[in-house]
Amino acid sequence: MIQRKQSLWLFIAALLNAGVFYFDLYRAHIGTSNADIVLPLRVADHYPSLLIALVMTALPFITIFMFANRKRQMRMSFAGILAIISFITLLLFRVTNLGKLTPPPSNGSYWIGAVLPVIALVFMIMAISGIRRDEKLVKSVDRLR
Repeated sequence: MIQRKQSLWLFIAALLNAGVFYFDLYRAHIGTSNADIVLPLRVADHYPSLLIALVMTALPFITIFMFANRKRQMRMSFAGILAIISFITLLLFRVTNLGKLTPPPSNGSYWIGAVLPVIALVFMIMAISGIRRDEKLVKSVDRLR
């Protein structure tokens, strides 16, 4: 049902995943002879990151409305977790490839957009545990009949 705890966890995960479109993922500082240039990494600047971010944002939101079929809801939640993990992996690859720029960045830092998918991953795991709990409850009630 829509009013269950896992629906709330899935909605929060979808909101956190949508935050990657608004916040920078990483900011690299490139020091030149006369100025310090800040190079932000954003989702919109990289097409594969954009596609994965769209999928990882849409899947938890769509999964909320699959409450009638808990097995499908569980599979879609696992697919959402896979999308989040692939987004984080792609982000790490993009950050490590910044060293190949000329001139290479002197330093850099992760921003809010890089932390949001990690937090969303925790909420997705909480949603899966709630779906499993509902499935166990339904099976126990069926046994009593």
